[in-house]
Amino acid sequence: MDLRILEIASHTENNKILENFTHKSKNKNPLCGDVMEISLIVKNDVIEDMGYQCKSCVYCQASVSLLSRKIKNKKINEIRDFVTNGEKLFEDVKVTMEKHWKDFKIILDKKNLARKECLLLPLRTISKALKI
Repeated sequence: MDLRILEIASHTENNKILENFTHKSKNKNPLCGDVMEISLIVKNDVIEDMGYQCKSCVYCQASVSLLSRKIKNKKINEIRDFVTNGEKLFEDVKVTMEKHWKDFKIILDKKNLARKECLLLPLRTISKALKI
């Protein structure tokens, strides 16, 4: 396992419950049973805060931890673009990504293809919460 995955997953400051959320979603990976719940505070189409809870592997934890730190103060349309590009990072296509999201290239990579569903669960859960 890549030690960077463990380091990214160790940032758990957003592993919290938001009481006054405006958007919320729960999702499950049918392949391995990982469960992810994300709550958001959205005002004027901008993410103000994100909290998450998960029962999952370290790959899923790394992905949601990174997402929770990168998503704040971003507009919903920026999130939509990122999620679309994130899904493509495992494919043989050229992906142009805003500099802000480049850290995801460390984990959303072909070398982690076997854990693709785990790594994409947070992105799919955020999409479900925002209905994008």
